[in-house]
Amino acid sequence: MPPSTRPPDFEHAIHSANIWLKAVSEALGTEDRHLAHRILRAWLHTFRDRLTVDVAAHFAAQLPELLRGGYYDGWDPSVVPVKYGREGYVDRFAQEAKVSAEDVSRFAPAITMVVRDHVSPGHLESALEQVPHDIRALLLQPA
Repeated sequence: MPPSTRPPDFEHAIHSANIWLKAVSEALGTEDRHLAHRILRAWLHTFRDRLTVDVAAHFAAQLPELLRGGYYDGWDPSVVPVKYGREGYVDRFAQEAKVSAEDVSRFAPAITMVVRDHVSPGHLESALEQVPHDIRALLLQPA
């Protein structure tokens, strides 16, 4: 569909998602937007699944519309929060992002910083309070 025939709100949704993907690509040091999207999606899913339904929904409200759709894709609120520690988190993240487990310790904190920069102040920290300390330490370690 040519840009001139798309509704303005759809253009805004695309633009907002692209701002996030550009920031993720820069944080990861890659120009591969597909890789950036996979890693961001893995971060969002592994984070979402560790939260209660209320906190997950409140966090989702901060996401751009198109990324919010990806955030909720495959979500089963009847089984959250999923209980897993750091090793389980790393395995899930690596599998979904299709990266090595060793890369997760570099990618996860980079995405955390991008998310922090793009949501309302304190919003990420509030959600992080529900995440076990060992996972929170991984997400917040210096990149």
